[in-house]
Amino acid sequence: MTLPPQKRARVIINTDAKNEADDQYCIVQALLTPTFELHGLIAAHFGEHRSKASMRDSHDEIDKILDLMGLAGKPAVAAGAETALPDDRTPVPSAGAEMIVREAMKDDDRTLHVAFLGPLTDMASALLMEPRLNERNVRVVWIGGGKWPVGGREFNLMNDIHAANVVMRSRVEVWQIPMTVYRMMAVGYAELMERVYDKGPIGKYLVDQLVDWNTRTHPGPIEHRSLGDTPALSVILNPNGGTWSYQPAPEFNELMNYVHTGTNRPIRVYETIDIRYIQEDFFAKIARFARGEQPFATFA
Repeated sequence: MTLPPQKRARVIINTDAKNEADDQYCIVQALLTPTFELHGLIAAHFGEHRSKASMRDSHDEIDKILDLMGLAGKPAVAAGAETALPDDRTPVPSAGAEMIVREAMKDDDRTLHVAFLGPLTDMASALLMEPRLNERNVRVVWIGGGKWPVGGREFNLMNDIHAANVVMRSRVEVWQIPMTVYRMMAVGYAELMERVYDKGPIGKYLVDQLVDWNTRTHPGPIEHRSLGDTPALSVILNPNGGTWSYQPAPEFNELMNYVHTGTNRPIRVYETIDIRYIQEDFFAKIARFARGEQPFATFA
């Protein structure tokens, strides 16, 4: 599939890839999306709850996925911040934050989509390092935040509340996909075995690591997992594939409740996602990849 540049979406994926077992599906789908001009993958930290070297773990997982797909060395991979922001004024510089700044400051009329599958640390750092990003054509797509309008504990937010506040107070465009939406992306083991497991080394790995994660971490019987990061791709590919409302950007207190000051610019808050569309898109792309037919994203 040959597309002119104006028909390709500029995308950066920021992923805490080794946090659970669903980022991997989102990464693979992004790599197999020909309408994406992928400017890079950024390895994100996921706190110290599960690892003392979480950003490095994410980086290693990204590298493993690329190796399994025969893409090692093709898309750029950058290290993000190793820790959360210490406060809402101090960035944690990283190659990942520099990638965001560099791509956002390029002379390109197209929107730069930066999809965050974990904490917003690298976006907040980029904004604090380069305030001119507030005037650039940047769209932050964030998987994170609790149920509107009250909020509460949510993993991606928990790993950097300061960063979320920096981004919400900024002037960059934000599309938020809160927990109430992303946790509805469940897929069962039977479907994964039928439609993913036999799709080459990457298909087998995707299913094996998901089942292993559930087995090690889930307290009871289970045969499903939410592919909760995938809506970040869905809204870029099909912005109308869901319902949303515009709300004044909230802020967050230490309990992760929304603080509705009413003073920040509006953001788009998704309320539903077309699950059938985005999951079927993944199943079709990995099937075509296994047959050698699926084109990759353009790696800028």
